[in-house]
Amino acid sequence: MEWEVVIGLEIHAQLATRSKIFSGASTSYGAEPNTQACAVDLGLPGVLPVLNKGAVAMAVKLGLATGCTIAPRSEFARKNYFYPDLPKGYQISQYDLPVVHDGAVTIELDDGSTKRIGVTRAHLEEDAGKSLHEGFEGVTGIDLNRAGTPLLEIVSEPDIRSSAEAVAYMKKIHTLVRYLGICDGNMQEGSFRCDANVSVRPAGQAEFGTRTEIKNVNSFRFVQQALDHEVERQIDVIESGGKVVQETRLFDAVKGETRSMRTKEEANDYRYFPDPDLLPLEIDEALVEEVRSELPELPDAKKQRFMDDYALPAYDASVLTASRELADYFEATAEAAGGEGKLAANWVMGELSGALNKAGLDITESPVSPAMLGGMLRRVSDQTISGKIAKQVFEAMWNGEGDADTVIDKHGLKQVTDTGAIEAMIDEVIAANPEQVAQYQAGKDKLLGFFVGQVMKASKGKANPEQVNELLRKKLAE
Repeated sequence: MEWEVVIGLEIHAQLATRSKIFSGASTSYGAEPNTQACAVDLGLPGVLPVLNKGAVAMAVKLGLATGCTIAPRSEFARKNYFYPDLPKGYQISQYDLPVVHDGAVTIELDDGSTKRIGVTRAHLEEDAGKSLHEGFEGVTGIDLNRAGTPLLEIVSEPDIRSSAEAVAYMKKIHTLVRYLGICDGNMQEGSFRCDANVSVRPAGQAEFGTRTEIKNVNSFRFVQQALDHEVERQIDVIESGGKVVQETRLFDAVKGETRSMRTKEEANDYRYFPDPDLLPLEIDEALVEEVRSELPELPDAKKQRFMDDYALPAYDASVLTASRELADYFEATAEAAGGEGKLAANWVMGELSGALNKAGLDITESPVSPAMLGGMLRRVSDQTISGKIAKQVFEAMWNGEGDADTVIDKHGLKQVTDTGAIEAMIDEVIAANPEQVAQYQAGKDKLLGFFVGQVMKASKGKANPEQVNELLRKKLAE
């Protein structure tokens, strides 16, 4: 039987506010356990939550970027459940009336095709604390620093039909929240993670199958592995005569498999009801317009502009707009290079990215600034140096020897463009290789590369390669 996969993702993006969603406690990462949980986060008697306006503005920003409806009125609810890292015995979230709803994003797949994925809703909520197991024998430690940290839960429509589409969608949201500046996207620190809902059904069937939810997956690779395993498991269960149980599962990255965590709760198990301590959230048009005015150029628009303004192919534009920092670096480099977009793209995606990866550095930590790289590319364009010599110049700039002009002067790397000097080197090479000259003139054209190599060697790589090729052809034809 042919099976169709149905996937929906619930992405939790930690909002980049300095304080928590309902208190003034810090959200900074890495503090000693239980040093950043105040009385409000702990739910002590007599305390009242106060909504963080910055978190609301960030939710609106995401809503505008995904074409969602911004709800003029939304409500906070209490989601009731018992767990050691949930000190109040409930989580403040949104249920019936989320802050934004009904939008979409367009993802691009490896084969170049695109697909629209609906965004059902995005709602504000507080995070729970964290259970600690390492270093505790026979007991579990509880760190409540994370309790009350603002989250935006972004829920997709069940429009995703493969693990590859799921990863593409997750990457799209990841790029978007970082462009917007509402989440740092740090998956290692848990700032960006997802729950994946997955089911299978016979191809052509309209009704959804029984779904399972894979909790708290925090890497693109693990999302793909978890979904692939879970799809295979569900198909095996059904084809063996069994029934898929609706449940919550965990992904074991070491074994590459999902395992049962608990039977899936229904919404009524959480006994949602409006939080009596928080008034309904009302968002007026003035706030929406204020946030709209602060929106940056978004990835899809930037990609199209790079293709239009710099004549870049779609692939290059996609790579260069994968992060706002990379896009900014490229554009500054292209400007410093005199508008040479393709040349700048090749160097940023090639030599620079390779050096950054090798050194384990982010684009923002590059020892070669856009102005330095662009300045070097100007010297390639005006033929002061060749592309080959440019690699030497780049390495010297990377090692802190100064800008391109300083390096070129210091090491005497200017390209030889004097026709007379190049002809003299060509004459010497031809005189030293009469046998190869005879073979070339007898029709062995491939030997031209040999002569070019000898001339470049004689010039220590400084001769202009185009002039060398042109003059060699003329000389050898005489």
